[in-house]
Amino acid sequence: MNKILLFLLLIAFRAVGGSAAESPSIPAQPDSIIQEISAASSRIQSLQCTFIQTKHIAMLNDKLVSRGKIIYQQPDKLLWQYTTPYSYTFIINRQQVIIRNGQRTDVIDANRNRVFKEIARMMMNSLRGQCLTDNKSFQVTVSSGRTQGTGLEYIATLVPKRKELKQLWDRLVLHFDVANQVVSTVEMYEKNGDHTIIQMQDVVVNKPVDAKIFNVE
Repeated sequence: MNKILLFLLLIAFRAVGGSAAESPSIPAQPDSIIQEISAASSRIQSLQCTFIQTKHIAMLNDKLVSRGKIIYQQPDKLLWQYTTPYSYTFIINRQQVIIRNGQRTDVIDANRNRVFKEIARMMMNSLRGQCLTDNKSFQVTVSSGRTQGTGLEYIATLVPKRKELKQLWDRLVLHFDVANQVVSTVEMYEKNGDHTIIQMQDVVVNKPVDAKIFNVE
């Protein structure tokens, strides 16, 4: 299964609503950081953003760059769409999974497919802020630091514990912008030496979303 699709299980819980703090402080203890992120994520009702994804291929000493957008609506609707250099869309609408690849559209009932049911379940758990506390799936460590400028950030490193996740990733590193209360960068490191960096941009939270975008055309 596409590693980027499985990445959807982890991404959206990290962006939250609220205004930027003038002088954000860093909790001293990792547990406090996790509690702060989880509490903030529980306030999300909708999310819209664009992203730039750069995949570094170790064997070819090359990289692939793609762009797209993400739209989420509480409690169980999400669209992840690549727009450049190709068109590919993955949608969860309640128990329905929709995949659009070029001119082809596949609609899958997650209740009838064990794999997609698990994807939908983990996705929604992540969107509700439960990923950092999923001790069965990941060993989680968190720290605080500063960005290349003067901003403050939380850094969460997730090391897979479950067999199927270990086969995909060596570790995942999440960078959370404290002042703006959004995820800024996600790094995914694979067993084969490849790694992918996703940079989130133009994040807007708790704004109205047209529900029609989650439907089958």
